[in-house]
Amino acid sequence: MSYSYPDVYIAMPVLNEFSNLPALIESIKNQDYKGRVMVYICVNQPESWWKDLGKIAVCNDNKRSLEFLSNLHTPCITLIDKSSAGKGWIGRKHGVGYARREVMEAIAKVADDDSIIISLDADTGFNPSYFDTVVKNLQKHPQAVALAVPYYHRLTGDEKADRAILRYEIYMRYYVINLFRIGSPYAFTALGSAIALRVKDYKSIGGITPKMSGEDFYFLQKLRKKGKILTWNSEKVYPAARFSDRVYFGTGPAMIKGAAGDWSSYPIYRHVWFDEIMATYQLFTGLFATQIKTPMDDFLEMTFPEEDIWEKLRSNAGSLKNFVRACHQKIDGLRVLQYLKWKQRQATENNEKNLVSFLETFFPDADILRTIQSEADFSFSKAEIGLLNEIRDYLVLEENEYQKGIKYLSEYQ
Repeated sequence: MSYSYPDVYIAMPVLNEFSNLPALIESIKNQDYKGRVMVYICVNQPESWWKDLGKIAVCNDNKRSLEFLSNLHTPCITLIDKSSAGKGWIGRKHGVGYARREVMEAIAKVADDDSIIISLDADTGFNPSYFDTVVKNLQKHPQAVALAVPYYHRLTGDEKADRAILRYEIYMRYYVINLFRIGSPYAFTALGSAIALRVKDYKSIGGITPKMSGEDFYFLQKLRKKGKILTWNSEKVYPAARFSDRVYFGTGPAMIKGAAGDWSSYPIYRHVWFDEIMATYQLFTGLFATQIKTPMDDFLEMTFPEEDIWEKLRSNAGSLKNFVRACHQKIDGLRVLQYLKWKQRQATENNEKNLVSFLETFFPDADILRTIQSEADFSFSKAEIGLLNEIRDYLVLEENEYQKGIKYLSEYQ
């Protein structure tokens, strides 16, 4: 297959990232991509921070970032200043989601439809062939509307940070592996630093919906409802593992909360709850013809109390194929997560036992299972960093196999 070299536009929000920018810019310069690369950066913060003594250091860091980037005198860099005094966000409309939309909208106004947007964060590492592999991947799969790039957090050598990031990554890997396992259309991990798509696909969904945090999750879900999302790429990205409160939820806040001993927002859910979602998926075909009880009924009645969702979907579908598609759009990635959280509230669960049960059920011959079982009293909080890393790396390999081998049946699995 012959490849072309469309323009690549890097979309990046920046807040309190001065120390990371030189390495980031160097990584972009070192890319071996033969096409043109344009970088759009939004340095941003709320305007009110200039009057907040607790935030002045961040304001000054952003000021240094603007000066550094301006002094590069590089025409391929476009700066959007949402941080200087008088230019910051006003009111509740602020945060990484608004900054990410700002750069993507600016790109969409000037770029060709076939240009590629690569969403990055300033603390993310990537190899010299990264841009090239992303473009070739999207060109090889013209039916895909986006790429959720595989990621990997490199360890820092700081035990507290490494323990926190490994526990968080185990949660994320476990979660998405189970989504793959049950055939969920929403089996991808949404990281703002690991998304790529064509400009025309960005425009086709009306762009990214700005949110103070979590915009990457809703963005990919919105794209998935339009088409297929690739989940494998030969090059990964390497987000930083650091304690950070720059966003309201995500990796940094999860590490902070977890290091304080609270992992309640990131449990290892019982795998049988994912099976209940799968069983509901398998009833979609029958539900087109008649009313059938599903394992998710109580949750759905609570979530949509004023409507019979199946009857409404039937009346609007017109065909079985459209009905199944509508069911997956109604019970989307957000509803799946909400269902699992709802189940979690009704039970006292042991995260370690749930992980062991999952491995015993689906990977009984795994060496990592025997290693865990050999521990007298395995605990995430007490296990050696080396063991946590082994668990993470085992889940990475299993997730990679799902990412490489995923098959789509028509528009939805």
